[in-house]
Amino acid sequence: MNPTERSASRVPRRKFLTTAALSAGATLSAAGMLAGGPAAAQALAQSPGNSTRRIGSVDADAPRKTLRLAAINSIFRLRSHAYHIVGRMVHGFQKDGFHHQPQVQVVRMFNDQSPPDDLSREFCSRHNIELCTSAAQALGGAKLDVDAVLLIIEHGDYPLNEFGQVLYPRYEYFQQIVKAFEQTGRAVPVFVDKQLSYDHQRAAEMVAASRQLKFPLMAGSSLPVTWRIPEIEPPLGTQFEEGVCTFGFDRGSPEIYFIHALEVLQCMLERRKGGETGVKSVVALEGDAVWKAIDNGLVSGRLVDLAIDRCQSKNVGPLRENVRKPAAILVEYQDGTRGAVLNLIEQTSEFGFAGTIRGQVDPVSTCFYLPAPPGARFFDPLTWHIEQFFHTGQPPYPIERTLLTSTVLDLGMRSFKEGSKVVTNPALAIRYQPPQSSGFFRGPIDRNTPLFRDSDFGNWNLFVI
Repeated sequence: MNPTERSASRVPRRKFLTTAALSAGATLSAAGMLAGGPAAAQALAQSPGNSTRRIGSVDADAPRKTLRLAAINSIFRLRSHAYHIVGRMVHGFQKDGFHHQPQVQVVRMFNDQSPPDDLSREFCSRHNIELCTSAAQALGGAKLDVDAVLLIIEHGDYPLNEFGQVLYPRYEYFQQIVKAFEQTGRAVPVFVDKQLSYDHQRAAEMVAASRQLKFPLMAGSSLPVTWRIPEIEPPLGTQFEEGVCTFGFDRGSPEIYFIHALEVLQCMLERRKGGETGVKSVVALEGDAVWKAIDNGLVSGRLVDLAIDRCQSKNVGPLRENVRKPAAILVEYQDGTRGAVLNLIEQTSEFGFAGTIRGQVDPVSTCFYLPAPPGARFFDPLTWHIEQFFHTGQPPYPIERTLLTSTVLDLGMRSFKEGSKVVTNPALAIRYQPPQSSGFFRGPIDRNTPLFRDSDFGNWNLFVI
């Protein structure tokens, strides 16, 4: 996520009890992959089931070779996403308190923009990386001699559209990658940073293209796999009734941080009984409409308070006295579950989650821990999962999760523009089964600053209020 100054120290120790893909069913023509528009989007959204094992995947326990990577970025400067992810692929990072060196070699890099504070020339020269003038060159041209592709299109100077969305060219560069796959007759795993695209139809076409050419695709935010305090892992089949994510950022377009909040919400609520069955409607609210939604019971005020309470950045004083410009996206799921993400800038600067479970008096709640810049250690878990994905061909979670959050975000931004209009769309009917493990990092951040561990708990994953 975009690294900004934030405090995320330890929370008070509380005890609480937790007890929660799209198959390749739709046949799409080559012409419909990246130019399929609504038809491709709807076909993907309505395909039931989970992701199938992808061609080219390998046994996770097999001996690993050093993979050759191409990095296609929007920009490479201090604290950009490419700086953090590619930098970790080169320098390594810590896992379980010890240094981990990825078994990869970044061989080429291309950047869409090169501002005065660009660091790519020095970085590439120092680490024997070829700095390319095109995405096609970074992939190896007619040879396609890389084993995997990083597509990190985040940060840089790009315009906004009428819905306040940053026009990042993720889709356009993804098209170039797909074209190279088609021309060479070879395809390799691709990671797309954050949402697939600002446009949900384009996002669906990207997933359709990966299905058509049978290459593994992973996308998403760092939030679902970062540390959680406390370490909540809702079991599959958890009967969630409602979930709320609170956060607070005011920088650029609202979508920049709403995607992180939606990823927090989805990685928790997808574990409910029956798995993910899709979303019925989306509505975005601003100002007093957010407080009215809480007063009318559309969003649980208790869950909002609990989510904020989990975060050490919580401001003193009443929520409604502090927060001047609240904003929210409300999600109604097909099975009746309710979700909400709320930007409460003056009250918190971290991502907190709280949810109610059927038959359980006390809600569950946690803080998604984000170590501060310049290190921004929340990129450690994400980079580790990207590396494992490149080696095995298996993403840590179905691509349908990111397709769903991308779609909800796009329609939510349109709801903001259209005066909080309730949006329904067949593209929201995305079904998949969540992974057995959420994959978030547990245990110490490093050997010097471990997370708290209460000796009363034999299992870090289960706590009792």
